[in-house]
Amino acid sequence: MPQAQLDRTLAALADPHRRRVVDLLSRGPRPAGDLARELGLPAPAMSRHLRTLRESGLVEESHPPFDARVRIYALRPEPMTHLIRWLEESERLWSEQLLAFKAHVEKAP
Repeated sequence: MPQAQLDRTLAALADPHRRRVVDLLSRGPRPAGDLARELGLPAPAMSRHLRTLRESGLVEESHPPFDARVRIYALRPEPMTHLIRWLEESERLWSEQLLAFKAHVEKAP
C-alpha cells in the first residue's frame, strides 16, 4: 500500500464519528440520512465526514435507481485490507524486536 494511501486511511479513521460510520457500514450499505440520525449529527456535519471517508477511499457512494437525490454509502474493503496488512507487518517487526531483546536480557548475567 502506498504510504500516502495509508496516511489518508489513518487520518480518516482518526475521528470517532467517522469510525462509528465505518462500524455502521460494516453491517451493510446505508443512506446518508440514516447515518446522520444514528450518530445524532446534523446533515452538513455528516456530509463533511462522508466526504472525508470517500476521499480516503474507505467508502463509496451510489444512488438508487428510483431517486438520484438519495445517497447510499457502502464500505470499500481495499483500504481496510491494506491497513490490516500494514498492522500485521508492524506487529511482526515489533514481535521480532521484543524476542531479540528478551533473548539478550536472558543471556546477561
